Amino acid sequence: MPSKKNTKVTVPSLQRMKRDGRTITMLTAYDATFARLLDQCGVDVLLVGDSLGMVIQGQANTLAVTVDHVIYHTQAVTRGAVDAHVVADMPFMSYQTSEEEGLRNAGRLIKEGGAEAVKLEGGHRHVGLVRRLTEVGIPVMGHIGLTPQSIHAMGGYKIQGRRAAQARQLVEDALALQDAGIYSLVLEGIPQEVAQQITEVLSVPTIGIGAGPQCDGQVLVIYDLLGMDDSFQPRFLKRYADLAGRIRGAVGDYVDEVREGAFPAPEHSFSHKKGKKAAAKRTQVEQEREEPQEEMAETIPLYPGVNRK
Repeated sequence: MPSKKNTKVTVPSLQRMKRDGRTITMLTAYDATFARLLDQCGVDVLLVGDSLGMVIQGQANTLAVTVDHVIYHTQAVTRGAVDAHVVADMPFMSYQTSEEEGLRNAGRLIKEGGAEAVKLEGGHRHVGLVRRLTEVGIPVMGHIGLTPQSIHAMGGYKIQGRRAAQARQLVEDALALQDAGIYSLVLEGIPQEVAQQITEVLSVPTIGIGAGPQCDGQVLVIYDLLGMDDSFQPRFLKRYADLAGRIRGAVGDYVDEVREGAFPAPEHSFSHKKGKKAAAKRTQVEQEREEPQEEMAETIPLYPGVNRK
């Protein structure tokens, strides 16, 4: 496991990483437990992505995710993260209707969710919103290329920028967003040559997913990295574990042991009776001297920082 940095990752520190040639690591997170674990591993950025619509809610795409959904999950992530920079996705139709609506919803993600920045999809058409957000102190992470909120317009999850005109448009969008004030830019589903060109012309860091190794950083969905869906096998994904198989194995063992009566065993159970060894150590005199006391209920540790009697 990578050593913990114990240094808060901020917008300026991410920009310094690009200048210093240090690669940025970014993963999605949707709850406090995963956020704590990823933070302990030294992940630089945690994205509360609208991908929660697919991996958490079981939706076919990200379009049904609401601002309230993202706020709820961002609150959980910020409770688990200490040093990582937390970014909240602006979901579909939370900013496309007007700049005023986008400003209000971005403010909610910061104020109610506790996010430190917001991410939005799109190029030139959102330059005005990006400028307004940065003017009021809300850091904005851009996102161009394969933008999942435009899945219907694109005709599916298709690589963008293979044609020369598309590639030029991506470069122009990246420069326009940088001029408007973004502090970083996600490049998704574009040829690595185009990603390299964008990375070289921008002063802000680029973070790629399916965009090759030349970006300043990389991002993956945590459930994909951990191999929790056997059916999801895109080319850009590398599985670092096979948790789907391990989880099925562990849960299968649990089901078998419960049905067979092997769990819970005596060591997993509580009783009013004292153990024989403990009773043998107590002399009759000690027992007589001891005044009757009300037995205290045992405290059962649940999760870090939480106890229940």
